[in-house]
Amino acid sequence: MDWVDLRSDTVTRPTPAMRAAMLDAEVGDDVYGEDPTVNALQQRLAGDLGFEAGLFVPSGTQSNLLALMSHCERGDEYIVGADAHTYKFEGGGAAVLGSIQPQPIAHDTDGSLPLDKVAAAIKPVDPHFARTRLLALENTWHGRVLPMAYLQAARDLARERGLALHLDGARLYNAAVTDGVPARAIASHFDSVSVCLSKGLGAPVGSVLVGSAALIDKARRWRKVAGGGWRQAGMLAAACLHALDHQVERLAQDHARAARLAEGLRELPGVKLLGLHTNMVFVDVPQERLRELDAHLREAGVRISIGYLPTLRLVTHLDVDDAGVERVIAAFKTFFAA
Repeated sequence: MDWVDLRSDTVTRPTPAMRAAMLDAEVGDDVYGEDPTVNALQQRLAGDLGFEAGLFVPSGTQSNLLALMSHCERGDEYIVGADAHTYKFEGGGAAVLGSIQPQPIAHDTDGSLPLDKVAAAIKPVDPHFARTRLLALENTWHGRVLPMAYLQAARDLARERGLALHLDGARLYNAAVTDGVPARAIASHFDSVSVCLSKGLGAPVGSVLVGSAALIDKARRWRKVAGGGWRQAGMLAAACLHALDHQVERLAQDHARAARLAEGLRELPGVKLLGLHTNMVFVDVPQERLRELDAHLREAGVRISIGYLPTLRLVTHLDVDDAGVERVIAAFKTFFAA
């Protein structure tokens, strides 16, 4: 079946042109630093975002973990959103593998962390407390774009209180396209940024961590410790370079299709539209009908993530075209008309 898959923008498949770029990639042993395509990707993203160095890693989870372990030592603390990916959805890696204590802060509805609460959570210099070293933000957060003025205020607070600032920028380019600014303008507020190339940009594998040369040297060692060293990874890096060259501006199409999807679902009985943010649509449906809805949509060739909560997240991406969006709307209409 030709599926319309709205579970996540991680389900994208390499385009024929991306596959051709992978086939033609020059490769070498990256553990020795000899893969020219990996080196080109690392230099490209570091330069694009205004940093000294970059490190190509298998996943965003590992990229964030390496950043946390490079900024912090054992017994240190990082301040993070209570519903942030680095805290809630990455297996507790900072605590388990880095002995770094998380201090979660509840998000505001726009995805920001209230800076008065951040300031209040910073521990005094005292042997009773973990040492607060880092503030970690996420942009986008559940599709929400953090305001540029907020990023500057967070940067000012971090400098004032002696904290480093890390960005989980898995969907950094969605934020940049929405704000109409270069990704570098967002990244400039941070000491390190993790960028995922395997979501809306369509690469099959990979994230890049960028930061100072000293930070990336530490991260490279921790990557090896975490089992993330790889050899002829240039084929994967070539896919990421192709994504940066060809898939950034088209993210606006994903956002437009999400807007059309939200419009089509807005007035349906039994569906409550909760929000539209970049390439994500959030709706509530009756909890007792979740499984029945899932089965109905699958019969129509539509995949969504169904959990135990009535809130659904529908994510558009490069493998969802206009016809696919209309098929989803029609399937929802048929179900809720019954």
